[in-house]
Amino acid sequence: MPPDPVPQEAAPRISVVVPTYNRAALLAETLDAIIGQSLRPHEIIVVDDGSTDGTAAMLAERYRGLVTACRIPNSGDLAARNAGLRIATGDLVAFCDSDDLWSPGFLRAMAALWAAEPRTRAAFTDFTVLQDGCDLAPRKFDTAPPGYWGGLRHVSPDGSAVFDTPIVDRLIRFQPFFPSCMVADRLFLLDVGGWDVSVGRVVGTDFATALLLAEHTPFGVVPRPLVRIRKHAGNYSADVQAMNLGDAAILEHVLRRRPSLGPHAASIRESAARRRADALHIAFGRHDHAAVRRIYAQLPRPHRAWRARLKLGVSVLPEPLRRLVGATFLALGSWGADRKRSSGPRALPGG
Repeated sequence: MPPDPVPQEAAPRISVVVPTYNRAALLAETLDAIIGQSLRPHEIIVVDDGSTDGTAAMLAERYRGLVTACRIPNSGDLAARNAGLRIATGDLVAFCDSDDLWSPGFLRAMAALWAAEPRTRAAFTDFTVLQDGCDLAPRKFDTAPPGYWGGLRHVSPDGSAVFDTPIVDRLIRFQPFFPSCMVADRLFLLDVGGWDVSVGRVVGTDFATALLLAEHTPFGVVPRPLVRIRKHAGNYSADVQAMNLGDAAILEHVLRRRPSLGPHAASIRESAARRRADALHIAFGRHDHAAVRRIYAQLPRPHRAWRARLKLGVSVLPEPLRRLVGATFLALGSWGADRKRSSGPRALPGG
């Protein structure tokens, strides 16, 4: 058996922060996966974001002495992560949402990356989506556009690598990183302000922080699917629509607030418009005609293509006629083309 590349005593101390809100039924499985890591975490901090479902009692009964429980008034996942970050004491800090699952080697793979490149600021692993008990294909990193992973410097035999130049332009086009897959240098993350709470509580708020981290290097990538992100079968299309709209709002928000993003202004506006156009097509396929009208009003004129205009026309028809025309339109296959087009930035969670 080969020697351990990162023995426990030589590994960086990794604090784990788990934000949770009313997930008592899922939290135990998440915590068991963290406790069962082949590289023991330095500490596990569970931040209860004002749960009302018995989370506190479950933690006290099952995990006393194993986790540090911190309760805050309900403030959202970003604030909960920052609350955990502020009390963490490790060299590195990892985050895991309370319904996601780490593979046993997640922390060890991250420790190996830092051993190979100690200057790394933040790093993410690949992930798969867990739906109805099954891992869905493809892996998230495999859905990136051609050339996305070009320029990586490989630092270890397992394929782990780092970007040595900022990758903001790549994230504007495609966001493959998810909070439960992230580890960061704790002092660095504190220095840049932690998770960006200025975006409020729209869907996909982690995107703003990913864009912030992407400005700093080395930026690490572990191309193995060491995390399973839960998706619920009933909310897939609605979630993609909301993610695209949330990402568009976040892109515009960070452009207004961060002067460093000025050189990317044109591509940010283009990406925001494209995501809204994709959301419009998804909304039409879901017969959410109120959303079609609302999203169309937010589209810049260059993105009001004939297909979007036609769908807007259908959405303003009286209900009986709208149902007939809309069904005919979908039957002709236009929605199928739109669905293929809409499989870009947020077809899977990526934050």
